[in-house]
Amino acid sequence: MKVYNKLVRDKILEIIKTSGQEAKARVLSEEEYRRELLKKLVEEANEVLAAGEDRPALTKEIGDVLTVIDYIIKAFYLSREEIETLKKFREETRGGFKERIFLESVE
Repeated sequence: MKVYNKLVRDKILEIIKTSGQEAKARVLSEEEYRRELLKKLVEEANEVLAAGEDRPALTKEIGDVLTVIDYIIKAFYLSREEIETLKKFREETRGGFKERIFLESVE
């Protein structure tokens, strides 16, 4: 038996059953769901890092990150418009990443 203890996509139980395996699962409370979505974002971000420069893998993993972000926005009742406004403000006031600056140290 392999233990996962993580949030999975809605059709995973069906996929597991179709493969002839049996899964144990439960529905999370709202609080648990929000916490697990945040953990899922970290998991997916690590998969982006692992994809490296493999374009197909990177494209898939970025898609997964965007999906999780969409669900976080819904679960926390956030405003996509407010997020975009703050994103633009931070880029205007702190800059973006196009200049590829890597800070090594500050004295």
